[in-house]
Amino acid sequence: MINALIVEDKESFREYIKEVLKTGGFNVFDTDTGKEAMELFKSKNIDLVLLDLRLPGKDGISIAKEIKKIDKTVPIIILTAYGTINNAVTAIKLGVYDFIEKPVDPDRLLYLVERATREQQLLRENIILREELSKMYGFSRIIGKSKELNKAAMLAQRVARSDTTVLITGESGTGKELFAKAIHSMSQRKDNPFIAINCAAIPSELIENELFGSEKGAFTGAVRRKIGMVEVANKGTLFLDEVGNIPLHLQPKFLRFLQERNFTRLGGEETRSVDVRIIAATNMDIRREIGRNTFREDLYYRLNVFPIDLPPLRKRKEDILLLAEYFIRKFTKELRKENMELAPQTKKILKNYRWPGNVRELQNIIERAVILTEGEIIDSEDIGIKESLEGIESEIEITEDMGLKEAGRLGKIIAEKKLISSVLLKTGGNKSKAAKMLGMSYKTLLEKVKEFDF
Repeated sequence: MINALIVEDKESFREYIKEVLKTGGFNVFDTDTGKEAMELFKSKNIDLVLLDLRLPGKDGISIAKEIKKIDKTVPIIILTAYGTINNAVTAIKLGVYDFIEKPVDPDRLLYLVERATREQQLLRENIILREELSKMYGFSRIIGKSKELNKAAMLAQRVARSDTTVLITGESGTGKELFAKAIHSMSQRKDNPFIAINCAAIPSELIENELFGSEKGAFTGAVRRKIGMVEVANKGTLFLDEVGNIPLHLQPKFLRFLQERNFTRLGGEETRSVDVRIIAATNMDIRREIGRNTFREDLYYRLNVFPIDLPPLRKRKEDILLLAEYFIRKFTKELRKENMELAPQTKKILKNYRWPGNVRELQNIIERAVILTEGEIIDSEDIGIKESLEGIESEIEITEDMGLKEAGRLGKIIAEKKLISSVLLKTGGNKSKAAKMLGMSYKTLLEKVKEFDF
C-alpha cells in the first residue's frame, strides 16, 4: 500500500483530503505542523506528500526543501489557495511534482496522486533494475524499463556467452555501440580488447588497410608495416559500426575472413589466423541495399546470425524521462553544478517530441540545457525544442516506381503527421486541446495518434 502524508493546518480540509485518498487505496498520515510532518516523513516510509504552503511555524517551502534533501524521488503536490499561486510556482522550481488549487476536485486529485506515485515507482524500479543489470550483466549504462529495450537486453545477455556473430540494427543514436560493449563485457572475452571501427568514417580506399593491415611497400606511402584491427582485436571483440558501408569490392575478402577467420595483409603473402568475435551494427536497411546490388546477400546472412534490433526512442516513451534524469545527474556532476529538475511543461515536451536523433539527441539536448540553466529548474525554453517535425519524411519512402496517386497519398500522410506532431507538442500532449486546435473530433485524433504511432 502507498503511504501518503497530508500536511494541512485546516482540520476540515485535511479530513476531506484524507477521505479522498483513502477511496483511492492510499494509507494516509496527516498533521497540521511542519515539525511533525518531518518526524512522520522520516519514520513512516512516505511515498507521497500533499503539502499546504501556509502553515504555522515552519512553512511549506522549508518543508519541501528538507524532504527533497532526504529523498529527491518523493513527489510533493502543493495544495494552494487563490492568491498563493506565485508561491506554488516557487515551490515547483524547488522540485515539487505539481500543485493543485483549492477547492480541490476529488477526481483531479486522485488522478494527480496516482500519476505521481506511478512515475515515482518507475523511477525507483529503474534505479534498482540498473543496479541489478550492472551487477549481473554489465548493463550499467543502459537505462530504461520499456518492453522493447528489455527484450533487446535479454537477447544480448543470452548471446554474450557464446562467440556467435551478432548484427545490431537500429536508427542512429539508439545505442548500438553501447550494446556491443555490454555483450563484450558479459562474454568470456571481457578481459581482452574491444576494438571499434566506424566503417562509414573511413574512406573506401583505406578501409582494407585499416581492417587487415599492410606490409611495407604495399602501396605508395606504406613506409612501414601496419597491423590491422582484426589482429589488434585478437582474442577479443571486433565491433564494426555502420557495416553497411563496407565497399562492394572489399566484401568478398571480408566474407572469406568471417568464414575462415584468416586473412592476408595488403602486399603480403602469408595467411594469418585470428581468434576474434564479430559484432556488427547498421542503421541501413541491408535487404534494400541487397536489392540495389550494393551489399552482398551471402555476406548479410553471414553477419545476421543473431540479430538484435534496438527500438527508436519514440517507441520507448516510458524511458524518456528516466534517461533525461540520468543525463541531468551525469552533466550536473561533470559541470559541478547543483542537481536540477525538469519543470512539468518540460517533461511534457520531452515525452511528446519524436526524437529523430534518439538517445544521442536527448543526451545532447540535456547537456545544453544543464549548461544554460541558471537555477535548479530546467524550463521548456532551456531545452530548445520548438517543433517535432524532424525525421517524419525519412520514415516514409517515396520510390521512383510508384504511381502519382500513391505518392500523393504518402504526401498527405507526411503532412498530417507533421501537423498533428507539431500541435501535440504545443499542447504538451493534451489530446483534447489538440483536437480542438486541429478541428477534428477527439476520437478521430486518437485514431490518428494510434495510426502514426505517436
